[in-house]
Amino acid sequence: MGTPSFAVPALKKINEVFKVDTVFTQPPRKSKRGMKELPSPVHEISNQLNLDVRTPNRLNDDLEFFISKKFSLVVVAAYGQIIPDDFLKECLFINIHASLLPSWRGAAPVQRSLMNKDKSTGISIMKIEKELDSGPVLLKQSLPINIYSKHGDVEHKLSEIGSDLIAKAIKLINDGKYEFKQQNHNLKTYAKKITKEDEKIIWNMEAETVVARIHALAPSPGSYFDYNNEKLKIFECKLSDKIAEKPGHIHIIDERLFIACNDKYIEILEIQKPGKNKQKIKEFLKGYKFN
Repeated sequence: MGTPSFAVPALKKINEVFKVDTVFTQPPRKSKRGMKELPSPVHEISNQLNLDVRTPNRLNDDLEFFISKKFSLVVVAAYGQIIPDDFLKECLFINIHASLLPSWRGAAPVQRSLMNKDKSTGISIMKIEKELDSGPVLLKQSLPINIYSKHGDVEHKLSEIGSDLIAKAIKLINDGKYEFKQQNHNLKTYAKKITKEDEKIIWNMEAETVVARIHALAPSPGSYFDYNNEKLKIFECKLSDKIAEKPGHIHIIDERLFIACNDKYIEILEIQKPGKNKQKIKEFLKGYKFN
């Protein structure tokens, strides 16, 4: 069970090493222009692999089918629906979760870890239980990160780690040589969904925090600031040694753009105007004037 590109490497690996009987993924969604419905990345790969695909709007709509298959193991990776109890009691469900549990349970673990300036994130292979991401863990693997780590890059690396780790987990389960270890629930933290408020850059923060938050939302949805009634999105930046004046102050020198946080300036490296392509800052400044 999976939907976005994050789940694709795991699907490929499981099908290559073992055998996938059935794939559950979210139904096709309309494109941004609304002209046609687009299948999920998992759906597309499943079709290429000639796998049976199910796309119920609600999982409970397919309960009868699910029970009839008598599955022994279900792997879940960013499916997009809560697994109902009637499914969980039928067989073992394990999840590829993109954090080092019990840290960052929930919907946006990678982004929240990056925003928090964590030194590492990772993958946890866990048993799915009723409470969100609370089940015991079978395997973990960490990945170092820093304030320059971008969400898209980190998620890609984690998807590859997850594909290898889930193959190890399935082999352990098949061989009967596995042990799930309970999480320390006292250490749990939650990764709430990214909101529109998260996307707006708050210059009255420390420069390191601003840099981390910008990269946590790159390449999508991106972080923005308002200038002359336009939302300018920033996708890449770096710390500078310049001591800040007023937060939000813009300083341009030698075709370089600096914006002040509450302690230091950061240098903007990649930016985007509404409706336009992303640009490196030197090119952007040729056609955009700051007051």
